[in-house]
Amino acid sequence: MPKKIVILGSGFSSLAAACYLAQAGHKVELYEKNNTLGGRARQLKRDGFTFDMGPSWYWMPDVFENFFNDFGKKASDYYTLEKLNPAYQVWFADEIVTIGDTLEKIAAEFERIEQGSSQKLQKFIDKAAVNYNIAINDIVNKPGLSPFELVTPETAIRVNQFFKTISDDVRRDFKNEKLVSILEFPVLFLGAKPSKTPAFYRFMNYADFGLGTWHPQGGMHEVIKGMIALAQSLGVEMHTNSAVSKIVVKNGVSQGVEINGSFRESDIVLSGADYHHTETLLDKTHRQYSEDYWKKRTFAPSSLLFYVGFDKKFEKVAHHNLFFDTDFDEHARTIYDQGVWPEEPLFYANFPSVSDSSMAPEGKENGFFLIPIAPGVEDTEALREQYFDIIMARLENLSGQNFTNHILFKESFCVNDFISEYNSYKGNAYGMANTLRQTAFLRPKLKSKKVKNLYFTGQLTVPGPGVPPSLISGKLTAQLINKNN
Repeated sequence: MPKKIVILGSGFSSLAAACYLAQAGHKVELYEKNNTLGGRARQLKRDGFTFDMGPSWYWMPDVFENFFNDFGKKASDYYTLEKLNPAYQVWFADEIVTIGDTLEKIAAEFERIEQGSSQKLQKFIDKAAVNYNIAINDIVNKPGLSPFELVTPETAIRVNQFFKTISDDVRRDFKNEKLVSILEFPVLFLGAKPSKTPAFYRFMNYADFGLGTWHPQGGMHEVIKGMIALAQSLGVEMHTNSAVSKIVVKNGVSQGVEINGSFRESDIVLSGADYHHTETLLDKTHRQYSEDYWKKRTFAPSSLLFYVGFDKKFEKVAHHNLFFDTDFDEHARTIYDQGVWPEEPLFYANFPSVSDSSMAPEGKENGFFLIPIAPGVEDTEALREQYFDIIMARLENLSGQNFTNHILFKESFCVNDFISEYNSYKGNAYGMANTLRQTAFLRPKLKSKKVKNLYFTGQLTVPGPGVPPSLISGKLTAQLINKNN
């Protein structure tokens, strides 16, 4: 029977769930606390510049394509994709390593750095491709209800990969520290140190080197716009400036939500908002997880972000740039083990206007900078300025160009903003890390154990952090709702 469903939030997981639920015939109303849709994938527009405020990497294009195919559509019906070449550059203290748009180009670059590594890379990626297919078909598309979801003939013969780590795998085959850093980098999207991430997740290396890095013309928000258009065509109602202040429960069953002082009745409530925050909208007796539970979880990093408009074009920089000119392991220790600001941070610089002229006025450059930091650290304007100066000095030193004198404007976003804008637990940017003890059925549940007809989706639940997993999460929750109602 069709139900009236209220959805909190408008990020990737909420929009995906809204589409699947509307397709199934339900009446779906979506409520977003901010004044624009998209959750963390919003855009900032200023003086002719366009910035993606959150996600900026388009990996795993098959997941996006599968999403739109489920509705008889194609991604190309909504936006235009370009495969980036180079996919990205990795800046070390003494050289730039270029990751091309084919495995052959990448293998040649590996061979240049370490003789014999190209053959090892091919074998490594072949195994990663097998894991990718198993992950997509057998693991991430499961709702995390039981440990038996992980038990298949394919996973059973690879069970040791869940008890070894990515670091173990990479360092067994590769000795050059630059190549090790490059191969360990993709799992940072999963929110944990390579030394804490199960080796099975090497499938992220196939997502990187095998499937490539893509860019939707106009930015990642174009994907959101496509999903909004699809949702509206299916009859989803969307409301902005609509912060939910309470989830109303009667006799253990969700009745609806309170928004801006008024009650919105519904048969089912689905939250794509921060999981921890969502439970604070319930009376304590209806919460599944205690504060102690959340404190003991391993959270993915937060980020210090800068959106910068430059008055000229620059040489040497690519669309995506990773600055690994300082100690990778030391930065990881400060984030995950010590929970403090890093003294010499790694950082990421995104110049989308290098390959997409629509992102900045002619002759100018759009710069997006990200420093991974521990969630919950002190966040002040003075600290933001201090770290901006640090990364600008290193960028200028390594590239031999002056960036500072060409800044038209800059805006920043950090822990305090993740909390105020997204109700993010400790201001984390990427959700809960995919460690062994936080994988699949060990993550917070899609369905409330204490409140009937209350569901969750997003990066703190199944399958985990990242944009493609968020799309899958929305589908999984919608399937669970359709199955139970």
